[in-house]
Amino acid sequence: MLAASLFFLSSCGDGDKKEEATDTSTAETPTAPANTIDTTAHNMVTVMHKVADFNKWLAGYEAHDSARLANGIHSYVIGRGLMDTNMVLVAMRADDMAKAKAFTQNPALKEVMKKAGVTGAPEIHYTIVTWQDTANVGSIPRAMTMFTVKDHLVWRTAFETGAQERKDAGIMVRNIGHEADNPNNIRLVTALSDTAKAFAYYKSDAMKKRMADGGITTEPKRFVFTIVKRY
Repeated sequence: MLAASLFFLSSCGDGDKKEEATDTSTAETPTAPANTIDTTAHNMVTVMHKVADFNKWLAGYEAHDSARLANGIHSYVIGRGLMDTNMVLVAMRADDMAKAKAFTQNPALKEVMKKAGVTGAPEIHYTIVTWQDTANVGSIPRAMTMFTVKDHLVWRTAFETGAQERKDAGIMVRNIGHEADNPNNIRLVTALSDTAKAFAYYKSDAMKKRMADGGITTEPKRFVFTIVKRY
C-alpha cells in the first residue's frame, strides 16, 4: 500500500509539471492608440460659392481637374451647406501657394465656373494648415470658422484651455490654420457631433469670454456644411 501511495503522489506531481511546461500562453500587450495628429504645415485653397445645380456643377468641376493638377492643385473635399445645399465648399491642397493664387485668380477660370453654374462671386481663401487631426469621425457636419485675432500665439493658448467646453458642446477640432499672408487671420475647421449643443455654445457667455481671452477682434464667420465627396 505504501508503494502504491508513493506511486500515486509521484504521478500527480509529474502531471502538474507537464501542465506547467505545456502552458505557453502569455498576457497580451496593450496596443498603443495610433497618433492621428499631423503638425506638418501644408497649403490649402478653399473656395465657397453658390451653384444653380449641384450635379451639373460637380461634373464641370471634375472635368477641369487636369488644369488644376497642372498647377499643383489637388482636390481634397467637397462640402454642401447644411442650411443651403446649393452653397458649395471646395477644399484643395496646393503644392505652391503662389502658383495656386495665380491659377485661381486667372480671369479664364471665371468663365469655366460660370459654365458650370456658379452664381455670384466666389469667396477664395488661401490657408496654411498647421495642425490637423486625421482620425475618422464619420459624416457628421463640419464648421469652417474664420476670424481675426490680435496675436495668433496668444489666441492659440487661450483656445487650448477651452478643450473641455468644446467637448461638452460636441465640437471636435479637425484642423487649425491661418491665412497665408496674415497669421492673425485664423481658419478653423471643426466637426459637430451635436449641432444643437454647438449652436447654443456659439451664442453662450462662455464663448464670449473665450473670444475675449483669445483676443478675437472680429465676429467669427462660420459656414456649416456636410462632406459629400473626398478625393
